[in-house]
Amino acid sequence: MCGIVGYTGGREAAPLLLEGLQRLEYRGYDSAGVALVDGDRLVVRKLAGRVAGLGAELRREPAGGTTGIAHTRWATHGAPTQRNAHPHVDCRSRIAVVHNGIIENADALRAALEQAGHQFTTDTDTETLAHLIEAAVADTLEARVIAALEHVEGTYGLAVVCPDEPGKIVVARRGSPVLLGIGEGELFVASDASAILEYTRSVVYLDDGDIAVLTPAGYHVIDSQSHVQVRAVDDVAWDLEAIALGGYPHFMLKEICEQAETVRSTLRGRLLFEEGAARLNGLNLTPEACAEIRRIVIVGCGTSWHAGLVGRHIIETLARLPVEVEYASEYRYRTQLGLPGTLVVAISQSGETADTLEAMRAARAAGARVIGLVNVVGSTIAREAEGGIYLHAGPEIGVASTKAFTSQIVALALLALYLGRQRGALSPEAGRELACRLAQLPALVTQTLALEPEVQRIARQFADARNFLYLGRGVSFPVALEGALKLKEISYIHAEGYPAAEMKHGPIALIDADMPAVFVAPRDDVYQKVVSNMQEVKARGGRIVAVTTEGNGELRGLAEHLFRVPATAPLLSPVLMAIPLQLLAYHIAVLRGCDVDRPRNLAKSVTVE
Repeated sequence: MCGIVGYTGGREAAPLLLEGLQRLEYRGYDSAGVALVDGDRLVVRKLAGRVAGLGAELRREPAGGTTGIAHTRWATHGAPTQRNAHPHVDCRSRIAVVHNGIIENADALRAALEQAGHQFTTDTDTETLAHLIEAAVADTLEARVIAALEHVEGTYGLAVVCPDEPGKIVVARRGSPVLLGIGEGELFVASDASAILEYTRSVVYLDDGDIAVLTPAGYHVIDSQSHVQVRAVDDVAWDLEAIALGGYPHFMLKEICEQAETVRSTLRGRLLFEEGAARLNGLNLTPEACAEIRRIVIVGCGTSWHAGLVGRHIIETLARLPVEVEYASEYRYRTQLGLPGTLVVAISQSGETADTLEAMRAARAAGARVIGLVNVVGSTIAREAEGGIYLHAGPEIGVASTKAFTSQIVALALLALYLGRQRGALSPEAGRELACRLAQLPALVTQTLALEPEVQRIARQFADARNFLYLGRGVSFPVALEGALKLKEISYIHAEGYPAAEMKHGPIALIDADMPAVFVAPRDDVYQKVVSNMQEVKARGGRIVAVTTEGNGELRGLAEHLFRVPATAPLLSPVLMAIPLQLLAYHIAVLRGCDVDRPRNLAKSVTVE
């Protein structure tokens, strides 16, 4: 993986491909390359490093052509070197392939191809595709691709060009997202709509098993049964301004500061104040279906998993249903018991996270009803789930998720409100109270964001720390986990999140003046317990940073630094408590000179295991 762009039409392809790659840089990558069909030649340029370097190389050695494919790579097989960068070619350099995903049987295929005389020049699994297509005997490029893919085990989103059929791009998908962009007399390929948004908003999302054939004259899609299919053309709702910095130094800061509006967007039109309920038509859950639910399983990865942990507290409290929260990567390999009345909620910002998608499929195969909670309209999870909730948070460019996290919590609160009222576990009065509290959140987020100058000042005192401990209890424990994740993702400081009470069962051995402890301590029913844990840290010379509720003065002599956020319902406090932790991670990373939007080794949408 990570990013794919392709173009065929009447314009010079190279500038369009480079522009598309630049718009995909946010996804995280280590190398970049382009293949252009220039007359009867296939011209390949690639390097380890940034897209800007690839552009400089193309300016030094220009290549023409109105058809081409390009790629930014996040290394899976083979080191991030120029040799291993995409595109990859066959023995005669007549076929070029870019590919996201994993070819699981690549070693066996490579051995067979080498025995047949093919010579490999890279360490990647993707190169096997180029040689398989070369070896296939068929009349057209698409037929050769189809024949080659019959031998492949694994996942792929790929694009192929060959100068023997100029103007043609063949695209295939299984388990890794790829879409088509429809323009006037020109067509695009991309793994993410942001790559082509400058040129068209009309996109076609491919399904697993689809093969698409593109020429300047048009396109057609062949499904897994070899039938030509008509796919719906969707319009992308957001525009270029949504993926522009807009005066901010980094996308991460921009997205942190957008959270008042993104929370408002997640709530818009979904609160029924008179009834004290939520309107979630996209769930496709009738009152009868709600009554049949016996348990809920939430699956997600990373930040989405943390949001699910918050959601467990909210759903169990409001809907009185038992909730399990599972790492999607582990859930998919566990024995599925097929218990009646199981509702599985798959959470993924991109809607393409491979582990979450496969966990969802495993749950469905076991007989569970599955709903998705995603941000990207038209994503695979959104299309395969039986219903769901869109976040409507807009594109998130920073690799470290911020606004998606708070919107996920709000969406889970809406789900809890909906289920609680449908099942009769929540009274109309309590529902109205929660609806009002939810409606207040955007204004409270705005107030919380005013803490930024204070957070920035305090960040200077901790930018050289080597380790952090983040602690919270109850619904605040997942916020501690998320705060620690944000810090290590973008500043490369080791940080761990723990339930505050668990600190004394081991981690307390690490406490000293060089180990800052960040406590998430809103005024709730476990607040006094958290204060006791803070006193334990203080007694051992630890430095305490606390995020607490406005008007709470008793921590002044205990914590070295305090961030006070507005009061809200305890179950909704994670939305506000997370924001100072996001800002703290951001400002520490900036002070350390880190690449905030593109942290090393990370990718925005992880479409491989």
